[in-house]
Amino acid sequence: MTVEMKIPNRVAVITGASAGLGRAMAHTFASAGARVAIVARTPEPLEEVAATIRTETGMDVLSICADVSTPAGCDQVIEATRAGLGPVEILVNNAGSSARSAFSSITDEEWQADLDLKLFAAIRLARAVFDDMRARKFGRIINVLNTGAKAPPAGGAPTAVSRAAGMALTKALSAEGAPDNVLVNALLVGRIESAQWERRHAAAGDDETLEAYYERMGAELPMGRYGTAQEFANIACFLVSDEGSYITGTAINVDGGLSPVV
Repeated sequence: MTVEMKIPNRVAVITGASAGLGRAMAHTFASAGARVAIVARTPEPLEEVAATIRTETGMDVLSICADVSTPAGCDQVIEATRAGLGPVEILVNNAGSSARSAFSSITDEEWQADLDLKLFAAIRLARAVFDDMRARKFGRIINVLNTGAKAPPAGGAPTAVSRAAGMALTKALSAEGAPDNVLVNALLVGRIESAQWERRHAAAGDDETLEAYYERMGAELPMGRYGTAQEFANIACFLVSDEGSYITGTAINVDGGLSPVV
């Protein structure tokens, strides 16, 4: 029997969706029948992504230019989605980047900025939709974290700390939401092809092609390669579809076996 993931007419919000994992999830969700609101801080690439997904899937795609590290930005996302598409049924908290420094060098301002973007954005957005999801007896929340949440590396702060808090948030919300079919899970990113790695490659400033860079870096991994954004999006789509209807409170490594912690 072939199982085809479908999320017909569900309203999904995906933050950090102008490139990489967010873009892949938005396209995959729309292909599965969802109406998607994509969120990022820069309007031009965001609208380009929205236009492409509309053309390729035929589904409604709403682009929302907002800064979710602020309370006002989170309010804007929820209000615009409700006005343009309807009540939020799926929330993917994907905004963030990988900030790493020696512990003693991290200022209070840097700590606060990281927590605002990676933790408080997820808290505020989830809080805005959680009760409505429970009342409607359907909801899916995915918090996109990274493997440092389980196995923080040396020099991994502040990201590893904020992501670990995101894993605790996932577990706490899942326990509250489960009786009302509101399922909350985390996906922990390992080394997956994304705009972040493209920026690191570009910053190196050498003659190595991006493909050669991925091949060299991927050779260090148990599976011998980097993952793709589409592979990540497939797992996310499964979790928000009816096929993932008995999974909640989990933190799934999407890392090709890299993490030492299951």
